[in-house]
Amino acid sequence: MKRVSYYLSALLAGLLISALTFAQSRVIQGTVTDENKHPLSFVSVNIKGTNKGAVTDKNGTFSLEVTPNTTLIVRAVGFLTREVGAGTANTLTITMSENASDLNEVVVTALGVKKEKRNLTFSSQEVKSDEILRAREPNIVNTLSGKVSGVQVTNSSGMPGSSSRIVIRGITSLNGENQALIVMDGVPVNNDETDNPKDGGSGSNRLSDIDPGVIESINVLKGAAATALYGSAGARGVVLITTKKGGTNRKPSLTLSSGLSFEQSYLPDRQTTYAQGEHGIYFDGETTATQNKNSWGPRMDTLRVKGEKIAFHNQAREFFKTGRSTNNTIAVEGGNASSSYYLSYTYFNQQGTVPNTDYSRHNLFAKYSTQILDKLTATFQLTYSSVKNNIMPQGWGLENPLWTVFAAPVSFNMKPYLHEDGTQRMFRSGRNNPYWILDNILNTTVVNRYLPVATFVYAPTNWLSFTERMGADMYQDQLQYHINVGDVTYTNGAVQSGNQTLRQFNHDFIVQLRKEFNPKLNTSLLLGNNVYSKHNDAMTAVGLGLAKPNYYNMASASSVTYSESSTLVRKVGFYAQGEIDYNRMLILNLSGRYDGSSVLSANNRYYPYGSAAAAFIFSELLSEKQKKTISFGKVRASYAIVGNDNVYAYSTNTPYSQAIIYGDVSSNLTFPYNGQNGFQISSGLGNPNLKNELQKELEFGLEMKFLDNRLGFETSWFDRKMSDGLVQGIALANSTGFSSTTINSARMETKGLEVLVNATPVRTKNFSWDVTLTYTKMNNKVTEIGAGLNQTSTGNTWAIIGQPWGVLKGTKFARTADGQLRINDAGLPYSDDASNILGNVTPKWMGSITNQLHYKQFGLSFYFDTKQGGQLQNADDGYNLFYGVSKVTENRQDRVVKGISDATGQQNTVSVTGQQYYQQISGITEAVIQDASYIKLRNVSFSYSLGQRTLSHLPFKNASIILTGRNLWIHKSSSFSGPDPEANSWGNSNSSLGLYSFTTPTSRSFDATLKITF
Repeated sequence: MKRVSYYLSALLAGLLISALTFAQSRVIQGTVTDENKHPLSFVSVNIKGTNKGAVTDKNGTFSLEVTPNTTLIVRAVGFLTREVGAGTANTLTITMSENASDLNEVVVTALGVKKEKRNLTFSSQEVKSDEILRAREPNIVNTLSGKVSGVQVTNSSGMPGSSSRIVIRGITSLNGENQALIVMDGVPVNNDETDNPKDGGSGSNRLSDIDPGVIESINVLKGAAATALYGSAGARGVVLITTKKGGTNRKPSLTLSSGLSFEQSYLPDRQTTYAQGEHGIYFDGETTATQNKNSWGPRMDTLRVKGEKIAFHNQAREFFKTGRSTNNTIAVEGGNASSSYYLSYTYFNQQGTVPNTDYSRHNLFAKYSTQILDKLTATFQLTYSSVKNNIMPQGWGLENPLWTVFAAPVSFNMKPYLHEDGTQRMFRSGRNNPYWILDNILNTTVVNRYLPVATFVYAPTNWLSFTERMGADMYQDQLQYHINVGDVTYTNGAVQSGNQTLRQFNHDFIVQLRKEFNPKLNTSLLLGNNVYSKHNDAMTAVGLGLAKPNYYNMASASSVTYSESSTLVRKVGFYAQGEIDYNRMLILNLSGRYDGSSVLSANNRYYPYGSAAAAFIFSELLSEKQKKTISFGKVRASYAIVGNDNVYAYSTNTPYSQAIIYGDVSSNLTFPYNGQNGFQISSGLGNPNLKNELQKELEFGLEMKFLDNRLGFETSWFDRKMSDGLVQGIALANSTGFSSTTINSARMETKGLEVLVNATPVRTKNFSWDVTLTYTKMNNKVTEIGAGLNQTSTGNTWAIIGQPWGVLKGTKFARTADGQLRINDAGLPYSDDASNILGNVTPKWMGSITNQLHYKQFGLSFYFDTKQGGQLQNADDGYNLFYGVSKVTENRQDRVVKGISDATGQQNTVSVTGQQYYQQISGITEAVIQDASYIKLRNVSFSYSLGQRTLSHLPFKNASIILTGRNLWIHKSSSFSGPDPEANSWGNSNSSLGLYSFTTPTSRSFDATLKITF
């Protein structure tokens, strides 16, 4: 009986406790904020020991049924995990503290979707705003030089506003576009290059229109798995730009920034010992009889004319000047509980190192975000740029002043540039005086650009959101190119006017679903549609023969020709991405996209692309003690198929063009003629079977961090195969009536290794030292060209089966079977008159090392970057060897060239002069193939910020000064005779690579910037 009574008592007590507990359970309303009281969305709030939990909405709020004894586990990306007791109140506010070792773990991925970096299944690397600020580069592309593994940035020249090329993971197409896709705030932006109107040369690229000061971060998506959601545009990699925004519940603040910079050109080293002339005989160049193009005259230190020494002129130093630039910005930001704003205006002005060249840019940026309804937010932004660029003529044309600046004899004074009769004064015939060019040839472009974006987000629940984003890129590029009467090529003068209008529109509709089934299983699904269009109109008028000097009116030209083009491209895409996260340890990701393009024929118009990727975070298996050594570890793998949309508009059709009747004994007849127009079918046959190039990529990655993130590395290995590569200029039989066509037939393989290492050797309360290293190595090989071809031209370079892309070809020295030079009867080496493989533009490896040191309010950063391997063709050196101004021609003694005489079959014994030798080898391509390797001190930056104690006595919130040096030191190969092997004067296309010719030298610069916030 006692036992029954005992059990009944226990049962009643249990029921009483359960009843009391049930009575105490309730639903609490909670809010999660950061330390600045800003609400945090997508924070995971779970009841410890159960599968129950909630996720905060965009206002940072959540509701959850709890008891007084409930413990909540609160997790947010970039913040320290907290355990909080529910207590007895009906409301709860939880403040999260930032995790200093995990601050940059949220990154922007494809389509602007933010993800936790630890969960990424692909390779990406981010550059933050403070790094962009320290770089002080006017062109955004240049801020990435040496910063990101797998990325190669090439600056075309030192001209103000000059273009820069950005390529991710090497070449992806033989003939087509290889530069990365640029996306700003979720919208693709145009990065075309302004054409140089005469004889080649580089212009400015459109990304240089954007003010770097409005950028919050740049994230580089490298591999195909990272870019799969971009489908047919994903093969080249993607650069994601995120702009700044204001903060909610933030008082208005005003920031003023002012910078001043000076630039000095890296000038080529030329011989300065010998004067103008031939075979040691002096020519003064002042009359027709004494004009001479060579510097094979007598020594300057012994030369006397009528008993007087001839003045020495360092032509390059006299021509180039110290450049100067200013950069001034005013920015306002702030916000209340439901809205935020950011507004900035910047004026940048650069006076080039070449007189009469300049680049000016006005930038206006505005972004406004607001909560329209309880579940609906909107963001409106506008980027406006007004750019004016005055540059000197570049390229092969005789209007390029560097033809003579770098080749002029040191004994000739090129000022004044006019004779008394008004004709040009020059040391030789057939060339313009460079100072005449500066005053009589105008090359100006004016660009007005608008980039509006509107984004709407409707989130009816914590797990569902709808995003609609509409963006445009619209600009007008106007060209004025004037050549005055008296030019050596256009003796009667010329005028050219051009107008290009681009209108690019992009629309995305995205549905995102996030579902946490329990604390161990999280899923997400993204569905979307994209519509894109690009309309490009261009008109050009060229007038020859001006009515009078300095009168650049098209109506005054004796003959005028017009050209006009218009292209319209439309694309539509449907995409999806699903992701499963199990226990924050295993992540699976599937992406797919189905693209259609108006460029392709109806039977080839639509193509599927996609990726599959997985990541395993093995550090989650470690004990807390082990994690003190190994803080983080992840392996990942992916396979993806993406496209490269390099088929040009209307390539599937055969177009007509303005007719020309070529005369045998008379001049050509160009239509319209006597009021009668005429058109003829193109010699290039359109191919209706063209399709997008295809890229398949397998990638493996390993990421690890040690010692509480004091040391870490990321490494990626990839194997990429390109197929259906476009090959242009495929010859056709005469019987077809066409000369050539374009086909999909090329194949190419690229294997690469990328390494990123981060270390903090020292970290104390007042001092820290951070080191970042990058390393990139890629092996590339062309495996097929098609149409029975072993090779095809890609401009200045070649694609050859079995070789890396970018082969340099030309003539070699004729040699015997055992490799000795063959010498002709005159005692000189000669070429084999064949087209030989001489080198390759592809570097063997690239790397960089960055150091950042901080002591209290002081900061110092500096970084070196390097490119090792790869060659270039130095056309300047061939030119200067012939004219006797190359540095090596200072050694011009008579000599016997070592080699085998063709006449005797024995060692050569015939002596030749230095002039004979250098002029002979100047025409042999092998003599000017040079190593393009370099090491650069790319950037040094010193900063100082006022401390809070000082600021408390001043009328502003923050103040800092930044001193920056860019491109301060270059170590180059001894075989390279120019100042900077990185630069080339021919722009960003494939055809420009590997040619160094009459390039405006790059510069070292020194910058000081003051920044104050009120």
